[in-house]
Amino acid sequence: MAGALERCVGDVGQFADEVWGKRALVHGPTVDGFEDLLSLDGVDELLTEHSLRSPAFRLVREGRTLPLSDYTRTARIGGTPVTGVADPARILAAVEGGATLVLQGLHRYWPPLAGFFRELELSLGHPCQVNAYVTPPGAQGLRPHSDRHDVFVLQAFGSKSWQVWPAPGEGAEADRGAEDVELEPGTALYLPTGTRHAARAQHDVSGHLTVGIHPARWRDLLEAAVTRVLDDPAWTSPLPVRYHRQRDSVVNELGRHLKQLGAQLMATDPSDPVEERVERFLTSRPPMLRGGLSDRLRLSTMDDSARVRRRPGSVCELRAGGAGVLRVLLGDRELRVPDRLEPAIREIAASDGLTVRELADHLDPTSRLVLVRRLVREGLLEVVDA
Repeated sequence: MAGALERCVGDVGQFADEVWGKRALVHGPTVDGFEDLLSLDGVDELLTEHSLRSPAFRLVREGRTLPLSDYTRTARIGGTPVTGVADPARILAAVEGGATLVLQGLHRYWPPLAGFFRELELSLGHPCQVNAYVTPPGAQGLRPHSDRHDVFVLQAFGSKSWQVWPAPGEGAEADRGAEDVELEPGTALYLPTGTRHAARAQHDVSGHLTVGIHPARWRDLLEAAVTRVLDDPAWTSPLPVRYHRQRDSVVNELGRHLKQLGAQLMATDPSDPVEERVERFLTSRPPMLRGGLSDRLRLSTMDDSARVRRRPGSVCELRAGGAGVLRVLLGDRELRVPDRLEPAIREIAASDGLTVRELADHLDPTSRLVLVRRLVREGLLEVVDA
């Protein structure tokens, strides 16, 4: 199966160079499709067997969110009342009556989506979130609108007709009206930030995933660079007393400050805000710890013959920390270890799987076992059955 981003856009290089942030794109339908990520049966399972709780879901009809009280109830767990619990019978009746079911933040609790989502995020380098929309025949969920982030619409099952207006960055092309786009199963639609769109009613039940992409922007890096300069205490002195009566003097002084600020910005190392942004991305992704409990319970009996491998979707980026410290970026956190462990960690990160004993070139028996156990606990490694 193709990689996650390729499934959404086809030619990744062409998408990055010619489409990203500029114009809408329709890709597919593809052979792989998206039903492995969400199916009608999967939606049924989520509704009827998982005791979803708001805000993990909501119902929408003709652009209006229905009151939670219409389809939720209060349950008791361990004697504690819990509000906003899904009432499957009322939700099913509402969908039958024309309401669109919205599953929010689906990547956080739907296992079939987890691996795809992590791969897509790491391919893009931008944080994402996923909602699912299940619309019955003849219904319309949301009215024409635009989003403050980029979007992939991935049609999982059924079909849906869309109206797509030109993206804000299309220049002269932006004067044309909306285009009609039919999304069949396995079709993906990309919309840059601010692209107006709406889904029309369709003849059969439709389920699609909306991947919201929250791009880091050039202004973010510029603001970070300026903020670094403005942190200088020299810029924190107050304006003069009666400055409001000395307009010309203040204007002249501000002009001198702007020139000084410009000179300081020109001397700023641009790698600092870039690295800061990269590290923030690589240490703030949701953890993927499926099987982690079993792994933890096996650590006490682990020996040199134990086999481990990188956990699917794991992140391992190495940075020098200074003073004999190696910083390991693990996706959802940063780990600091002695820099003498770098060769062993690099071998672990590059390997498809190895035994603890295979680290003998780098570490003694006790040290390599300690390291591997630590990396299992941190979620980078999983234990492999022999």
